[in-house]
Amino acid sequence: MPDLKPILESLIFVSDAPLSLDRLALLLEEYDRVEIRSALTELVADYRQRGGGIILAEVAGGYQLRTVPEYSDYLRRLNKSRPPKFSQSALETLAIVAYRQPITRAEIEYLRGVDCGGVLKSCLEKRLVRILGKKDVPGRPLIYGTTKEFLELFSLKDLASLPTLKEIQALGDHFAEEGQQELPLEAAPGQNPEPRT
Repeated sequence: MPDLKPILESLIFVSDAPLSLDRLALLLEEYDRVEIRSALTELVADYRQRGGGIILAEVAGGYQLRTVPEYSDYLRRLNKSRPPKFSQSALETLAIVAYRQPITRAEIEYLRGVDCGGVLKSCLEKRLVRILGKKDVPGRPLIYGTTKEFLELFSLKDLASLPTLKEIQALGDHFAEEGQQELPLEAAPGQNPEPRT
């Protein structure tokens, strides 16, 4: 039987989306699932050890070849593109959906304190958020959750990879120690937050 690692590498290379272990096991039925997992672990280590411009990353519940983030400026030169930009309201909405899913539009608006219909529609169109179903309450409002595209975009293996509140607070403390200006989290709608002095 041929060596498994080059086969896995080939499949992952040609796939336009991350390939899960389940999908790989279906494609490679002549190999044992444990063998596939072991070969994937070795491949991840091989790419990391190599120190090249490409890594094998576990994102969105699967494996995908990705460029090393440190070289993104050079890649933008080639593609003449900029990384996706999100408005503050879009980032807030995405964060709320990611951390609180499944969640209704009314719950998002309650947490944000403003209407989020347009932002939610934009996130749906970009396939970062999806409709999971309807909540079993009067009115049966739609409930939302994040997508695999969300995980891919933010290079997350799964939702458990999201930073915890403690990690976010530690990052804020780190910026404060470096003397960087910290912006308040609460600002009245339509008001620019004042820098802390």
